[in-house]
Amino acid sequence: MKFSSRSAQWLIVGLLAFCSLAVARDLDQDEALQLRQKGIILPLEQLLHQALARYPGARLLEADLEEEDHTYVYEVELLTAEGVVREIELDATTGHLLKDKEDN
Repeated sequence: MKFSSRSAQWLIVGLLAFCSLAVARDLDQDEALQLRQKGIILPLEQLLHQALARYPGARLLEADLEEEDHTYVYEVELLTAEGVVREIELDATTGHLLKDKEDN
């Protein structure tokens, strides 16, 4: 199949647009504080209790606030009592569970 330079340009633009949709942006602590103070996101502590309640005896390994497709998401990694690492994603504005999977 032969592409013209115009077709190749449109292909590149399309690929860049697609890739930009799938990128999550980590928010720093100042951004997180501003969002919390404005009432846009729930406190991490509140949602952390929800995540830990799913796995009694689990320990927190990491917690991040990200923006994915204009949605704020807390990504929490836990080490369960059984020694399994779980990745849990919670909607930071509603607290709804978005993902709970074993992290490889």
